[in-house]
Amino acid sequence: MDTPGIVQRSNVILQAPNLQPDQSMPLGNGVLGAAAWSANGLTVQLNRTDTFPDRKAVGQVVLSSLTNMSGASNYVGMVNLYDGMFVEHGNGITARSYVRADKDELVVDVTGANPTQTQTVQVHLWSGRSPSTAASGSLATLAETWVDNGGPGSSGRTFGTLAALTANGQNVQASVVNSETVQVTFKPNADGTFRVIAGAPAWTGGNAMSTAQSFLSNDAQQSSSSLQSAHLSWWHNYWSQVGLMKLSSPDNAAQYFENVRMVNLYTAAAESRGQFPGSQAGVGDLFSYSQDSHQWVPSDYWEWNLRMQVDANMGAGAFALNTPYFQLYSQNLSNIETWTNQHMGGHAGACIPETMRFNGNGYYGVGTGYGASNASCDSTISPSFNARTLTSGSEVALWIWQQYLYTGDLTFLSTNYPVMSAAAQFLLSYASMGSDGYLHTKPSNAHETQWDVNDPTTDIAAMQALFPAVVKAATILNRDSSLVSQLQAALPHILSYPRTDTATQQQLLSPSADAAGNDMIAPSYQPAASRHNVENLGLEPVWPYGLIGDNSSLTSLAVRSYNSRSTRTSPDWSLDPLQAARLGLSSEVASTLATLVKTYQVLPSGLALWSTSNTQEPYVEQGGVLAATLQEALVQDYDDLLRITPAWPSTWDADGVVYIHGNSKVSVQYHHGSLITVGIQAGSTTNQSIRNPWSGQSVEVMDNTSGNVVVAPTTAGTFTIPLQANHSYLVEQTNTLNSSLPFASVSGQAATSYKALGSATIGLPGSGVVPTPTPTPTVGTTPTPTPTVGTTPTPTPTVGTTPTPTPTSVITGQACSVHYAITSQWAGGFGASVTINNTGTTTINGWTLTWTFANGQTITQIWNGTPTQSGASVSVTDVSYNATISSGSNANFGFNGAWSGSNTNPTLFTLNGVPCSIS
Repeated sequence: MDTPGIVQRSNVILQAPNLQPDQSMPLGNGVLGAAAWSANGLTVQLNRTDTFPDRKAVGQVVLSSLTNMSGASNYVGMVNLYDGMFVEHGNGITARSYVRADKDELVVDVTGANPTQTQTVQVHLWSGRSPSTAASGSLATLAETWVDNGGPGSSGRTFGTLAALTANGQNVQASVVNSETVQVTFKPNADGTFRVIAGAPAWTGGNAMSTAQSFLSNDAQQSSSSLQSAHLSWWHNYWSQVGLMKLSSPDNAAQYFENVRMVNLYTAAAESRGQFPGSQAGVGDLFSYSQDSHQWVPSDYWEWNLRMQVDANMGAGAFALNTPYFQLYSQNLSNIETWTNQHMGGHAGACIPETMRFNGNGYYGVGTGYGASNASCDSTISPSFNARTLTSGSEVALWIWQQYLYTGDLTFLSTNYPVMSAAAQFLLSYASMGSDGYLHTKPSNAHETQWDVNDPTTDIAAMQALFPAVVKAATILNRDSSLVSQLQAALPHILSYPRTDTATQQQLLSPSADAAGNDMIAPSYQPAASRHNVENLGLEPVWPYGLIGDNSSLTSLAVRSYNSRSTRTSPDWSLDPLQAARLGLSSEVASTLATLVKTYQVLPSGLALWSTSNTQEPYVEQGGVLAATLQEALVQDYDDLLRITPAWPSTWDADGVVYIHGNSKVSVQYHHGSLITVGIQAGSTTNQSIRNPWSGQSVEVMDNTSGNVVVAPTTAGTFTIPLQANHSYLVEQTNTLNSSLPFASVSGQAATSYKALGSATIGLPGSGVVPTPTPTPTVGTTPTPTPTVGTTPTPTPTVGTTPTPTPTSVITGQACSVHYAITSQWAGGFGASVTINNTGTTTINGWTLTWTFANGQTITQIWNGTPTQSGASVSVTDVSYNATISSGSNANFGFNGAWSGSNTNPTLFTLNGVPCSIS
């Protein structure tokens, strides 16, 4: 798979400057995040994961002199996902902004600036903040500390922020502007380049200036290639390891969903490498653009709004990004157990609070006036949203178990097993045996929807899923023999799910009602109890608990529960498409994804809003649901039965890789309504159960590594593949064997324009560009073509070519000049900017610029143009938004290239067949 090309298909393209904060683009390294937008030239808000309890921002960096770029008529911006950079061009100026993957620094590298123009860069805070300011030579600092001591449950710890600002240029001078602002002034270097660095290390007090000097070291003076090296290496390695997807459909919806998933993979990496998660309530906290304003209590984590992100990371193979999530609970386990003992009637184990403070207690909003009255896991208070929500710990424990099943990492399991054990001990302790011989939990919340009811479905599903998992984990680790015996003894005494009628959802029915087909799973054994939230809890056994799928004795009941669910595609975290995928409902996957994306993914960054009436913060949880859904619809293995395309819409084409249990991954090609290829790269030696991907057809399995057939032709509905670690396998129909044919690579071209789905966009259109609405996708069938071959090995990436367009006719009065400039150069690579000036008297409508490289250079990446290269000959054709160049105006495109030996500029350019002068 052409990793750079596939990733960059989803680059976020701005065809106009993103002037508003909610149009900001996300950057981050997992600890330090940023939101970048074009107000006042370039404004970047810096945020860290560890500025508790209020998640205060580090500050906003403003490069006001870049208005020459952001205000240009030929402005274009791009988030290059593959490089982890925000690249902007305009008026001959290029700015590359990134948060270093290897250090907590924002770097802005600029080329094309006027060497005589004084630049001013500021970092500032705002009313309500009390920083100390300092300036010395070329370095300015803005630092503040505070203590988390606002009331019950506070940690007593000191937190803070430190912004260290410096630049590379001529005559760099730092100064203090006022009590909330510092700045540096300078002129660009003689070649028009300059660099701004804003460091933001962890800070709990001390000497800000000496800390800043030590932290920044000589970073401002390093070459661009040296400073970027570790950053690019991290991002390129990350993308080489995760499972990628290339999707398409006739209505372009699948392409759009591919883009949302890729943005999710990008933002997950940009926010999830700290001690604790960067997202706390489904919010993209590290990409906040609203100063210190937050929609929810920022000190608390919601398990409900983190779980889809955990699942999405697993299916993509981004296991390391779940580390902060697991650390949040394992490192706080002692505090959670203390909270449980004090607030849950002395019960054993750990009741993990649904809204848990970062330091492991259940208070919600310390110091806000309702920290105690709306606490989680607290039997001492009146009924409230999560006072008696008992199952958040079970979910955390089961994600630990799933992460182990995916990775086989015994050290991880051993480290996190105490959370599993404590969660099981608590549920076992809280449940009581009734006279009917069944375990009952009461009073208990059906999550946030029903308060203090009897036997919620969530409790029943938690016990059914958690107890066997803890038994298996304890057996593997040879621990807790007494607990294992208790859990095994409890399993036969777990209740069946409560039923209610689909018509009124008020009656309590018994399992015998299933036969009539008019019942559904109720939230609890009190279905008529008041409801306080919009959660479809009858579907929790489907996902996340994985107890009912598309081949269960309860599948029909679950499908009825889905079809009769009380809330549909609302709010942004709606699990409708994910639960539809588990139930094999492909048409619902397509329609619910489209509805949710069109409704909530309204930010041009590709992120979402929880409520479209509140643009205060960007949300990542919807992207998590979508990413997990696409993975589950293409490949499922949650219960160790491998299913291929179990819920894939037939009009969507896919070339994708999904990770499964055993550290293995599956490659799937599905085109024109037909499954073409199934490949398995085994990460461990195991017997893998698989459902016949071509139901009723004869299939066999070839070990591509050994060349042996390991499963003889069979028409069985399910069969077992004996996988051997580090071997690759091809599952194929016996009447179209592909194992002897060459592999087909999957390539991609970098995006050159914004994307739209209905009124939702990723990127921004240019002036006068109106998004073309994309209809809600429908599921149908298309003729099945002759199958094409292909598993998807990773070849050495090559530059894709496109057909040479028909030349535009030469128009009388056409004249042109071209300015070609190398904007940066490093070992083996370079960046270039090309400006086409219309010096004639007529408007150019559509253009193709051609030239010949003198030294064998090749284009590897381009923006604002479509390239074709054959040997040294290059042609670049317009993209839709820059096809027209009026007389006296210009169009600009840029590219990255490879070179060796020499890198001289081309000496002849022709535009639509007309030679241009060189300016």
